[in-house]
Amino acid sequence: MKKIEAIIKPFKLDDVRAALSEVGIAGMTVSEVKGFGRQRGHTELYRGAEYMVDFLPKVKLEIVVADADLDRCLEAITETAQTGKIGDGKIFVSAVERVIRIRTGEENEDAI
Repeated sequence: MKKIEAIIKPFKLDDVRAALSEVGIAGMTVSEVKGFGRQRGHTELYRGAEYMVDFLPKVKLEIVVADADLDRCLEAITETAQTGKIGDGKIFVSAVERVIRIRTGEENEDAI
């Protein structure tokens, strides 16, 4: 099993969720996060004063999938979240040792 953590632009969330549903992903965790990478923030003007916005709003998706579903999920996220502009985000993939569904006690792929 693998855990996918995808940091994407907030306005892409609904499109990515729909694309993941099409490839059979039933659940995910979504968090509103802030951060920066190469984009380094930007300058904004508010009431005549310029100020630097260092941390940009992003959305973090966390999904645990079976190894067989990994490539389809990554493709769906990448194709849907991409705008071609700086700040599109990143995807991190890591191994998951064990999953337990609390309600039923099911484990691993049965619990996903």
